[in-house]
Amino acid sequence: MKVDVNCDYGESYGIYRISDNEKILDYATSLNVACGFHGGDPVVMDMTVKKALEKGVAVGAHPGYPDLMGFGRRHIKLSHYEAKAYMKYQIGALKGFVESYGGKLQHVKPHGALYNDAAKDYELAYAIAEAVYEIDKDLIFFGISNQKTIEAAKKIGLKTANEVFADREYNDDGTLVSRSIKNSVITNKDRCVDRVIKMIKYNYVETINSKKIDIIPDTICVHGDNEKSLELIKSIRENLEKTGIEIISFNKRLD
Repeated sequence: MKVDVNCDYGESYGIYRISDNEKILDYATSLNVACGFHGGDPVVMDMTVKKALEKGVAVGAHPGYPDLMGFGRRHIKLSHYEAKAYMKYQIGALKGFVESYGGKLQHVKPHGALYNDAAKDYELAYAIAEAVYEIDKDLIFFGISNQKTIEAAKKIGLKTANEVFADREYNDDGTLVSRSIKNSVITNKDRCVDRVIKMIKYNYVETINSKKIDIIPDTICVHGDNEKSLELIKSIRENLEKTGIEIISFNKRLD
């Protein structure tokens, strides 16, 4: 069994520091790097890409709504054209940084409210997937398992990775429980490890209502802004390896 472990990263900007503990790079196999709309800035993007490539961590773009004040967690109504343009702008910027260091962008994973909206809104998901395909048809599209984002990306012709979440509670329909709900973010490492192992071995996750739903765990996400992010990703990786599960970036699984 093989799985990718990804982490949101590079979300600091200006004088504001948001997580980004460099030790995370010792445990993640893929990074979702903020592209300036919800977090990140040109200096942070450049430094993040450079460090990730030096550590051999695959780099992906993490584009979001134009919502720096709200950290990309507020819902914004976009037209199909706007959604495509915003995605191209952000992905293109990060792709430039990656290629300037001789690397290759691995994937695209929408951020925050954009990610959650696209999971339920096929037209939005299709616009995002179209933008990704038009920039580079070889990019891998990361989307929440069994939702509209994966469906749209496959329709466009992109390679896809079904993403599951170690540190977030699920609704019964397979979407994520809103952060406004108490205890929607999980910080207990033992609970995270246990549920991730079950996801990989048995292809299910238990929802907030104790219902078991089917998922496909191609890549496991730990949120970089989780207060226990380093502790969680370190424990998840060490325990998965103990059970014989190989941790490897998603692009290497396709080789």
